[in-house]
Parts: sequence; structure tokens; C-alpha cells
Amino acid sequence: MDNSEFKQILIKESKDMEEYVIEKRRHFHMYPETGFEEFETSAYLLEELTKIGYEVIKTAGTGLIAILDSGKKGKIIALRADIDALNVTEDNDKPYCSKIPGKMHACGHDAHTAMLLTAANIVYKHKDKLTGKLKLIFQPAEEGGGGAKKIVEEGHIDDVDQIFGIHVWREQPTGVIATRKGPFLASADQFQIEIKGKGGHAASPHQTFDPTAVMVDIYNAIQKIVSREIDPLDKVVISIPMLEGSDAHNIIPNIAKMEGTFRTFSNEVREFILKRMEEIIEGYSHAWRCEGTFKYAIDGIYYPPTINDDESVEDVIKILEPLDKVENVDLTMGGEDFAFYLNKTKGAFIALGLYNEEKGIIHPHHHSKFDVDEDILWKGTAIYSILAFYDLFKS
Repeated sequence: MDNSEFKQILIKESKDMEEYVIEKRRHFHMYPETGFEEFETSAYLLEELTKIGYEVIKTAGTGLIAILDSGKKGKIIALRADIDALNVTEDNDKPYCSKIPGKMHACGHDAHTAMLLTAANIVYKHKDKLTGKLKLIFQPAEEGGGGAKKIVEEGHIDDVDQIFGIHVWREQPTGVIATRKGPFLASADQFQIEIKGKGGHAASPHQTFDPTAVMVDIYNAIQKIVSREIDPLDKVVISIPMLEGSDAHNIIPNIAKMEGTFRTFSNEVREFILKRMEEIIEGYSHAWRCEGTFKYAIDGIYYPPTINDDESVEDVIKILEPLDKVENVDLTMGGEDFAFYLNKTKGAFIALGLYNEEKGIIHPHHHSKFDVDEDILWKGTAIYSILAFYDLFKS
């Protein structure tokens, strides 16, 4: 058979396994586990992947990589699904709702995991058509833990020629496949600011070094970085939603704190923002006889911008054409640790729309009522299955 016929077989088999992928997604949804605590999820996946016939290695604590080596010359392709959930209490009335109090798959990682596991079955069935080597990455701790960073640091991406990932996407209509060249998601930095002064009675502010007054000045000055020091054509957000001062109306505290995040699509802009924030905090604190400290990349982790490789995107659009037309997705200020892979090798991050008003699937990611249109899961399986043979279909 030629490549076009083989691609149609992969699409048909993905559709035929619709019941399977829905069943697996519901299983993962009912038993959510948060970052680096995905022990049961990992054990379940290990059993399933081993049963299929894959060589499986452990990574990043609770992650797995299923490897299929064709023994033939060709590229090494990686496909990634994230497996972690969130600390969210589910507020849905479905038979497959979370059974773990306070934890929920509120971002769709259960769908990603089920789609890649289902694709693993299909790909293995056709392993004789594979060239090079395939790595199926079931990654822990995407939600702030930087699981991808650990996998990169362990060297598992060193030999990978191209990597692809899927995210179910509330901003696209159900079933629509979308991606874009270049920047897709923003960097994600968490930062903390602490101002130490000298507290006292609020009726005698002249006897204090009031850190809350300095906090307000620093807050306003940081916002001016965006409005007065960044090119208006660059997209930047700085948000500081957490402010902590006194716990009484008549006490000036010794310490005031702020915590926030900033997002950008440029590593150069990110470095400039960090430099200016440090200067502002030091300058304002010193001027009012306080001591300011600035911490960022909390726990040593920040997410760089997710920047797709142009050629990989062009290939995805062409290769997936028999499945569906690939649309252009809008930029988003959300962060994604798939960026660590794209900093190491070529690849593309792909969105699969799930928004469906008729089914009431309208809530954003991380919402307690978030849900997935299960009718799209077979299509995600097909995307993974086709891209597993990327080297074959590109040639």
C-alpha cells in the first residue's frame, strides 16, 4: 500500500477505537493525581504499555517513556502527553467525575494521556512501517512542576529529531485542529517581592519605615515597565494579584509582600523585565530606608515561551490534511512546559478544539466545571498515530 492508503488506515483505526479512548479518558479522569504524585497513573500506564509490547523506561520520577525501535535508518520522533491533574474540586454531574477529593483533571491532561495510549496500540500494530525510533513520553508535572524540564535534563531529548504534542483547546470549536508558526504560548514566571521596614502604630507613621507605602510605589513602577519601557508591539503582561501587609487597621507592619507573574513571547524581553524589576525594587526600597528582596523562578523553574518550529508546522499542516484542515491558532499568554522540549529540538505544539455550546462544554481550563467533548478524542488519537510515522509521511 502507498502512504496515502496507510494514512487512511490509521485514521479509520483511530475512529474504530473511539470506545477504547473514551473509556481510558474516563478512567484517568476519575483518578486524578497532581504533579510528581502520579504513582497510580504511572503504574496503570506501565502495565498497559508493557502489555502492548513496548520497552518502557521511567523518567522524572513518575513519568514514563515507551520506546519502539524499528532497527531501520530514520529519524527519532517523540510524542508527548502530560499526565498530571490540578488541585481543583470538580463541580460536574457526570458518572466519571473525580473520585479524589480536591483533585481534578481540569485541564484535559486525562484526554492527552488517553489519546496517546490509544495511539500506542495502533502504532505498535503497524510497527513494521516504522522507520527510525519512536518515543512516547507520558510526562508528569506540567502544571507548574516543570516535568518537561526534568526529562530534558535527564537527556531523553538529546537524540530526538522532532517532537509533537497535543493540547485540547477550549478556545477552538470542537474538533478543529490548529497550530501556528513561531510563538504560540508565552513564558510563565512566578515572582515574590518582600520589603522589610520598621513597623509601628499607624497613628505615628513618622516613627516607622512603612513597607506598605514602598510596596505601593513598587507595584505602580513595575506596571510602568510595560507601558513605558517595552516596545508596544511586544506582547507582555505583568500581574501582581497577591499583596500582603498588616493584619490590623492601626498597625504598620515590619514586612510587606507581593507575588505575581509575568508573561512574554521573547526570552530577550524576559531578561530585560527581570533586570528592571530588580532595579526598581532595590531603588525604591533604599530611597525609603527599607530592604527589598526579589525572588523569581521559584523552585528553580520558569517556563520559557513555547515557540514552534516553522518547518515542523508546515509539515504538520500537510501531513494531517487527509484528517482535517489545520487552522491557525491565536497566541495565548498561558504557559506550557512543552517549551522546554522546543528549546532542545524541533517540533510543534498542536491544539485540538473542544468548545461545544450544545453539550455545555464551555468552561475554561482550570475551571471546576471544565470538561472535554469526548467525540474529539478519536481525532487526537489519529493525530498522534499519524505523527508517529512522521519520517515516513514527510519523505
